[in-house]
Amino acid sequence: MARFMDIHEGFVGVTKEQLAEAHAADLAIEAEEGVHFEKAWLDPESGKVFCLSTGPSKEAVCASTSARVIQRQKYTN
Repeated sequence: MARFMDIHEGFVGVTKEQLAEAHAADLAIEAEEGVHFEKAWLDPESGKVFCLSTGPSKEAVCASTSARVIQRQKYTN
């Protein structure tokens, strides 16, 4: 499996605790997605989240990324 890094923007003010909670949610669904969500890093000032994932293809990671972005949006409200 290959590793991929994706970057999400728009998470200004998200706390480390909220990111940890969102990452735990990722881990809960990774088997059904076929992607392993290895680690997520947060830059709260820029609002960027960096996610390292392992998966069978870029397409598999991108498909799961869309679901994760929608899921994480609840942490910014």
